[in-house]
Amino acid sequence: MNPQGERWTAEQVLALAPDVASRKAGAELGVPGPWSAAGARSEGGAGAVWGECAGSGSKPYRTVVDLSGPGGGPGFHCSCPSRKFPCKHALGLLLLWTEGEDAVRASDAAPPGWAGEWLERRQRAERATEPQPAAAGPTAADTEAARRRSERRAQRIAAGATELEQRLTDLLRGGLAAAEGDAYGPWEETAARMVDAQAPGLAARVRELASVTGSGAERAARLLEECALLHTLNQGYLHLDRLPEALAATVRTRVGITSDAATLLASAAPVRDLWLVLAQQDSDDGRLITRKIWLHGRNTGRTALLLSYGAGGRAPELSLPTGLALDADLAYYPAARPLRAALGARHAAPAPSPAPPAGGDVAAALRAYGEALRDDPWLESWPAVVSAVTPVPDPEHGWQLADAYSGSALPVDPRCGDRTGLWRLAAISGGSPVTVFGECGHRGFTPLTTWAPEPVAL
Repeated sequence: MNPQGERWTAEQVLALAPDVASRKAGAELGVPGPWSAAGARSEGGAGAVWGECAGSGSKPYRTVVDLSGPGGGPGFHCSCPSRKFPCKHALGLLLLWTEGEDAVRASDAAPPGWAGEWLERRQRAERATEPQPAAAGPTAADTEAARRRSERRAQRIAAGATELEQRLTDLLRGGLAAAEGDAYGPWEETAARMVDAQAPGLAARVRELASVTGSGAERAARLLEECALLHTLNQGYLHLDRLPEALAATVRTRVGITSDAATLLASAAPVRDLWLVLAQQDSDDGRLITRKIWLHGRNTGRTALLLSYGAGGRAPELSLPTGLALDADLAYYPAARPLRAALGARHAAPAPSPAPPAGGDVAAALRAYGEALRDDPWLESWPAVVSAVTPVPDPEHGWQLADAYSGSALPVDPRCGDRTGLWRLAAISGGSPVTVFGECGHRGFTPLTTWAPEPVAL
């Protein structure tokens, strides 16, 4: 709940689902039948919803949702054994809550003991993570030790970049055609050596290079492109002292050197705005779940990307449903084209804001990506809101977003071709122009959210 007492929409709830199966299962539980002792409260904008859901066992599953947990997003707890986050019971409870007072009544009464205990633990954990005033600044010894650690890491990364340059030289000397049949093993070994060199960004690009060598009709050209980008990154790091500071910051980030969020928030100038949550997207590489949350500032017009991570099959803690607006401070990480940010102080509870930001046409989206690429040649994509576009499936060229006025079209990334979200987008459009947010890159456009009139995650 927000201070105005409004409840979320079903689309905002379903945007939290970790996968399609959870979305479907949660929708099936979003009815009164399986629920008992359901209730909700709102105290100064800090809301919670709880309930007991009948399952296959003799005891019901106890589910509670903290609607404004750490980071401004909800937190979830359920007694079921599911490792998905949120589980289907949490999604079902929230969907039931969206139906209004007749479904889940709100009051000022305290929640049942089992729910209250968990909510109290959550509040204690949030207070513990709030920055505390330092008793004293770092000592000279601390500063010197940090400097030495930074120098040692810089030396390791430089050694890894030098080794990688030799690997690329050998590859090009032998010819790219001969490399097409290479096994993945040698590249994985090289990537592991980059991890040992404390350069995870270089390791990720090596793995991307390895994925190109074994497949694809135009793999030789793609292999040359990846080699060139990797070579440019290596040389950029080996000659950091010759780069402008903003570009040097981008290179450091690309090789895997990032600032600590707490340090960034303490040192960078905050950017306060009413940030509209454009999209939330999870990806899982088998070891780590990465959550990307895209924000748009109503007043500044700036776009920001929040990243959070979850290990061991658990979803990241930070969760902001699409369509909410958050009055908060952000601190942007240094870069030639700043985009990633850290979430700082929050000045109010999130509130629904279904209206989309002003979008541009297809040409504006391509131009924005081109300008960003000029500053950061290793960019895969750049966020864009495109308005007045119609999704069109083409058997020969794949999906496209056709501009209603210019007659041009933006190709959809082929990797999205089997996603049901594209057909949902087409159904929402009904052949009429819509506004779509997504990522515009060299492979095409990846639609993430549309508005009809409520925001819909694709």
